[in-house]
Amino acid sequence: MLHRVTSEHAENARELQDQQASRIALTWTGEPGRMEEMTHGVLIEQAERAAAALRRYGVRAGDRVAVHLPLVPESVIATIACGRLDAIRSSLPVSLTVPELAARLRESGARVLITADAAFWDGAVRPVKALLDHALARGAGPDPVERRTVLVVNRCARPVSWTPGRDRWWHEALDEV
Repeated sequence: MLHRVTSEHAENARELQDQQASRIALTWTGEPGRMEEMTHGVLIEQAERAAAALRRYGVRAGDRVAVHLPLVPESVIATIACGRLDAIRSSLPVSLTVPELAARLRESGARVLITADAAFWDGAVRPVKALLDHALARGAGPDPVERRTVLVVNRCARPVSWTPGRDRWWHEALDEV
C-alpha cells in the first residue's frame, strides 16, 4: 500500500514539474536594456549542470563556494547549485574594495570562486574579475592561489586577465557536464 501511494505521489509530482517546466521562472533586465528570461526547466537544468561542474572541481557538502557576481541570472543558478550539493554559498558583493574582498575570501576559505569578467552598473562597464585577481594576489585565503578554481561568467565580452590552470569559463565548465 505504501509503495502505491508513494508511486502515485511521485507521478503527480512529475506531472506538476512537467507543467511548470515551460513557465517563466526568472526575468532579468540589465544594462544597457538587456533582458533575459529563463523557464523553470532551463533554470533547473542549468543549476544541475552547475552543481555537476562544482562537484567536478571538488565541492562537497559543507564546502564553501565564494560567489562574486553582480545581480545576474548566473548568481541564482550558483545559489541553486550550491543548495543541490549542500554546499555553503559565501556571497562577495561586487561593491567590496580589494582589501575587503581579500578579508572576506580569507574568512570564507573557499577554494572554488565564481566571478564575472565585468559588469554594467551606473551606465558604465566596471571590472569584477580584476578586483578578485587583486584580492587573490594579496594572499586572500589559506590555500595557495594555484589550488583554487575561479569560474568566470562572461557578461560583458571584454578582455580579462587569465591565470592558466586556475581560471575557467563558466559556460565551458557547464558544457563539459
